[in-house]
Amino acid sequence: MTTSSNISPSGNKVNPDLENERKKCTFLVEDFAEFWHGGKEKLAEKRWREDFFLNDPELKSAVPLEYLSHKEKYEEAVRKSTIGFKKIRELRSLGKDGIDNYMALLSGMLGSGLTPDGNPFSLHYVMFLPTLMGQGTPDQQAEWMGRAWACNIIGTYAQTELGHGTFIRGLETTATYDPKTEEFVLNSPTLTSFKWWPGGLAHTANYAVVVAQLYTKGQNQGIFPFIVQLRDEETHMPMPGIKVGEIGAKLGMNTVNNGFLGFDNVRIPRKNMLMKNAQVEKDGTFIKAPSSVLTYGTMMFVRVVIVRDMANYLSKAVTIAVRYSAVRRQSPINPGEREPQIIDHVTQQLKLFPQIAKSIAFRMTADYLWTMYNQVTSELDKGDLDRLPELHGMACCLKAITTSEAAAAVEICRLACGGHGYMSCSSFPTTYGLTTAACTYEGENTVLLLQTARFLMKAWVSAKIGDSLAPTVAYLGNNYKSTVNGIRPKWDKSIPGIISAFQTCAAGKVNLAFENVERRKKEGISHENATNMTSIELASAADAHGRAFLIQATYESVQEFVKQVPPALGEVIQDLVTLYAVDASLRFLGDLLRFVEITEKDLRELQATLETLLTRIRPNAVGIVDGFDIPDDILQSALGAYDGNVYERIYAEAMKSPLNQEPVNKSFHLYLKPFLKSHL
Repeated sequence: MTTSSNISPSGNKVNPDLENERKKCTFLVEDFAEFWHGGKEKLAEKRWREDFFLNDPELKSAVPLEYLSHKEKYEEAVRKSTIGFKKIRELRSLGKDGIDNYMALLSGMLGSGLTPDGNPFSLHYVMFLPTLMGQGTPDQQAEWMGRAWACNIIGTYAQTELGHGTFIRGLETTATYDPKTEEFVLNSPTLTSFKWWPGGLAHTANYAVVVAQLYTKGQNQGIFPFIVQLRDEETHMPMPGIKVGEIGAKLGMNTVNNGFLGFDNVRIPRKNMLMKNAQVEKDGTFIKAPSSVLTYGTMMFVRVVIVRDMANYLSKAVTIAVRYSAVRRQSPINPGEREPQIIDHVTQQLKLFPQIAKSIAFRMTADYLWTMYNQVTSELDKGDLDRLPELHGMACCLKAITTSEAAAAVEICRLACGGHGYMSCSSFPTTYGLTTAACTYEGENTVLLLQTARFLMKAWVSAKIGDSLAPTVAYLGNNYKSTVNGIRPKWDKSIPGIISAFQTCAAGKVNLAFENVERRKKEGISHENATNMTSIELASAADAHGRAFLIQATYESVQEFVKQVPPALGEVIQDLVTLYAVDASLRFLGDLLRFVEITEKDLRELQATLETLLTRIRPNAVGIVDGFDIPDDILQSALGAYDGNVYERIYAEAMKSPLNQEPVNKSFHLYLKPFLKSHL
């Protein structure tokens, strides 16, 4: 893309207001695109990949998705997905093989353009294959990985049940070992034990990793993963004892093909239990895993991926809203003058610019978390489990915070576009469906915050006795004495000062939660009940911990990046990071007032800084979202297209409606005309 031409990549003339915005930009959009996508080579690779897929006529839909039936949407998604993965095989012959191609079609922006309402193959790659890699023995990987990677079989990950989701230990599906036949017998003893929600399970997958309660020698050993064949490989008919189908229409992600699954005495061989960490021997002897948390490795991987997904979805939403705000004119600021672009209203800037900053923060933190994940998993392979609880705690709270924030941010962007944002052709309904779904899949957010809180309570005890702490909670040790003594540090308006203030707030909340749990236990209440009674404060402490980390990880990551980018771009990135920190400070003033010595003068300065940042970002807003480098075919928005021809595109989308293909609908003759002539 270029900021100097008034012709869009599609060949259309660019709206003059949007063109003028691009001329105001103080940095080169290409520099931002390279920063955002990880360098010149990765950006070029991304663009080549998009061109390779998006310009294939077979991957175009003849009819807009919203006008298809539920069944037709799924069938179209399968058609496109099979073509997409065939094209990945073509890339191998061109020397462009790699995992990035798969991830682009599954959880990346390209995938959201090709299958906007979700990909029915997603769990095959994002959970089935990683589980085989992470939980299978070398022999099991040799047996299953080749076939799965080549898509000779399609798998899913069946964990959540109709009656139990995030509380995994409560799962009811049973796998009982029979030493006589060396088989596990799987059963769904109740309706609530039916697997419910797995993507691709309904009609796409023919295999699944099934998480079930293991029973051997009359003992329940806990939950473990098993490979189960669901459908015949030739006919695709369900295997004996398997009851499988689709769960029905949803708010969004209707082409993911979420399904249900029940078992009636389904037998699988002993070797189908994934036994890298725990094993069942031929006689039924159970060998325990070194850590029960190892069973949840796949979920930790997915939670790390989700944080990056939220940055992508949010970048899509802000691109649409910012471009629309540059084209839409409304409500004169000065009487008698022309209606201004709505982006000139400071309230509109306050709605949109912090959301741009959030997309940057989520992306930087996702990369930070990904590095941490790789380090910890590398240590796990060497038998070192020390940092596993830290990774688990951080992945839980960041998944919870980024998904809830992203869903709220997409809704803010939609509302910022007025009535037109309510239309399907705006792309907001689909984008919101994708983001809000993430608030509950792979762990309901409140429960995940409480998981992090458990880790924080243990860390607080370590801080109390002076033990060493994991890097992400080291601040608890630094703040312990001042926190328990009620000492409130003075406010420092620098970004390191804001990070320190948020860490002080987190330490204060951790301390309060810890004290209240202990107080209730001293009153004779059990630890479990005391924890439940303190759960509001525990969740709040975990939330504060995660928010402090978001600001810290973003700031530290950006300090490295700004050394590598042109100064003009570095200033803009610094402004966005500062805006993220300042906006967070104003949104969580209650915490700051409670735990930090902050004055009215400080608050006035904070507000003034916010308004200054909005003014500084204003001329660069369109340039920034252009730098996300999202093609129109992926954006799929009449409001946010690169050329800014909003009204022409909205009208063109309206004319695609089946109701506009004929001047008179048959309902007039069948119902409306007789009604009008009935003389009621």
